[in-house]
This record gives sequence, C-alpha cells and structure tokens, in this order.
Amino acid sequence: MRVEGTFRVTETRPVDGTADLAVGLPVGHLRMVKEFTGDVQGRSITQFSYVHDPAVGGTYVATESFDGTVAGRGGRFAFAHSATDTGDGRRSAELFLVVPGSGTDELTGITGGGAIEIDDDGTHRLVLDVELG
Repeated sequence: MRVEGTFRVTETRPVDGTADLAVGLPVGHLRMVKEFTGDVQGRSITQFSYVHDPAVGGTYVATESFDGTVAGRGGRFAFAHSATDTGDGRRSAELFLVVPGSGTDELTGITGGGAIEIDDDGTHRLVLDVELG
C-alpha cells in the first residue's frame, strides 16, 4: 500500500559533543520534532546526524520514532533513512526503511520502505510503501 503525508519540522535542537573530531565538512547531530498530515498523520522524534555543507553537499543518517496513524490505523513505529547530495539540491543516493518489529497497536507488523521527497515549492513529503500486519 502506498500512503503519503506532508511534514514540517516544528523543533530542532543541536546535541552537544557530536562534532569533536573535525573533518572537511561540518559534522553534527540534531534532535528534531516533525508534524505529519495526510495519509500519515502524527508526529515523530528524529535523531539526525550529518556531515554536510549546503554549498558542497554531504550525507545525513536519521532514525525516527513515529506516533500517529497510517491509513487510519493508529500506533507507533520506527523508520531509518539517509541521503547524500552534491550541494545542488539533488540527492544522489537515498535509503529509507521501516525498522522491522518496531510497530505497536494497529501498526504491529508494519513493514516496507519509502522516501522523503521535496517538492519544488519546498514542501517535504513522506511517501511510504508499506504492508500493514
């Protein structure tokens, strides 16, 4: 089943001590809160680590704990994603998967993957291709 929702980041907080070993790009770690609307509705807490400079590009990896509904079914689950870009706004690689065994309540058994898409107007969209257990 394919479901979609849009999201926005409502809170971003740097986590101290993650850039102790400098490399050629900025290194950091953020805690984010996201709010989702659409077929995917609710909020997530995101642990976001990056090696990235907007002018040059870089890579991020993230894990999210989601609480809400997917296609009207309520519960919680986790997903992980990463992407690499070349600084021109294009992603050259992306990984997105639902963490196996992480679903609760009506989302117990959720499996699959998806993508984060960014529309030309800057809207962030979560697209999930999932099976609901």
